[in-house]
Amino acid sequence: MTEKLDIPRILIAGDRSSAGKTTISIGIMSVLRDMGYNVQPYKVGLDFIDPSYHTEVTGRFSRNLDGYLMSEDAVCEVYSHAARGADIAIIEGVRGLFEGLEATSDMGSTAQIAKILKCPVILAINARSITRSTAALVSGYKSFDPEVNIVGVILNNIGSLRHAQKAKTAIETYTDTPVIGVIPRNDSMKISMRHLGLIPAMEGRRRVADFDANLGRIKEIIKEGIDIDRFISIANSALHLEKPQENIFKVQPRENTIKIGVALDEAFNFYYRDNLELLELSGAELVYFSPVKDSTLPQVDGLYIGGGYPELFTNELEENASMREAIQQVSKDGLPIYAECGGLMYLTREITTDVSGSPNHPMAEMKGGTFKMVGAIPGKTLMGHKRVVSYNIGRFTKDNVIGKAGASFIGHEFHHSEIIDLPEDTEFAIRLDRGVGIKGEFDGILVNNTMAAYAHLHAASYKDFAGAFVEFCRSNEKT
Repeated sequence: MTEKLDIPRILIAGDRSSAGKTTISIGIMSVLRDMGYNVQPYKVGLDFIDPSYHTEVTGRFSRNLDGYLMSEDAVCEVYSHAARGADIAIIEGVRGLFEGLEATSDMGSTAQIAKILKCPVILAINARSITRSTAALVSGYKSFDPEVNIVGVILNNIGSLRHAQKAKTAIETYTDTPVIGVIPRNDSMKISMRHLGLIPAMEGRRRVADFDANLGRIKEIIKEGIDIDRFISIANSALHLEKPQENIFKVQPRENTIKIGVALDEAFNFYYRDNLELLELSGAELVYFSPVKDSTLPQVDGLYIGGGYPELFTNELEENASMREAIQQVSKDGLPIYAECGGLMYLTREITTDVSGSPNHPMAEMKGGTFKMVGAIPGKTLMGHKRVVSYNIGRFTKDNVIGKAGASFIGHEFHHSEIIDLPEDTEFAIRLDRGVGIKGEFDGILVNNTMAAYAHLHAASYKDFAGAFVEFCRSNEKT
């Protein structure tokens, strides 16, 4: 008999990017956790930052679900794997409900995930300055794709009791859809913004003096404004899902455990939980270290330096010369190193942030200057003259630490930097069919056993990632 996934689940979508999905989602997650629920959070799309808040408030690792990168089976398996031991699953959407890759399909959208996972949907609406028009919005969203099961509405940015009453009455009269929550216009519901989204939770805890108090205020506003019992009832109405076969999250046979150092601190914290877990399932012991705070590298067989905001910690990274020199040396010695985006920037010779004249420079807190970095790969990083947010499609043209020549992937990139002053003989491991990369159609600078790229890869999409990296580290250890 096929096992079913019977835990309650619900998806919180927005009518647009500024609807308040993240604050509403983390507030509801916090309230439910206080009520004793084990809440499993998810985020539609490839964002790293919103999931960091989900994890912070639930105590369970949030997972990303993307219908363009992942097959339907992979979406279901990631969902199923993470849901074990949970009492309720809450999925936060991305952008507007129907925004996706294409104009004429739901590929890559929140709506696509809602249909794959048969989720009831709560539509969060930014209702600032509109009342009766909210009914038109709800009516339009429900009729646009009847397969998306919109069963409730949360009104955000409400200015007064009269505002709330008019909008609620209009929606429930014209659309027969209940309004289960009203959130007042309140600065406490805002989390500090950054050029790629919110400030990551790990950094927020360090930089924001009243970080916990802010999260607490959000929780109290949500507790007061949303009918949580109604929310739980809607989650309980989700249709049964068949449990998929596990093709991704399988323990791999191992000869011996390989230690992989993972850079994790305020500057580097953009990691998909699935990537880390799949490294472990492939035989890696993960050893976390901080390029900002630690003076020495741990004894490891490989390094994984993920994305983040190294441009905001240039002083600390430059001043930590012993760490920079240690990474440069192990790269020269042939230690396998894989770096993504922020990790790529850190491995270049220097980062220049003095770009205040650039129209793409949104960072008031980013101090101008040029700062020494690791220098394990050629080139320099220049901040602010580019803004790239895109899926990318590529293939490996040369063997490297995470794959063999000929292997292909779908990934994504988002950054406000570019790599300049590259020598003519710079070696690249990736050729892109879609995306920006480092230079022209090329990404993935290759030096010795170091590979550093702008492309972010998700191990549930590029399934060779974990096994290939662990095996490369294991083979390199033997040589």
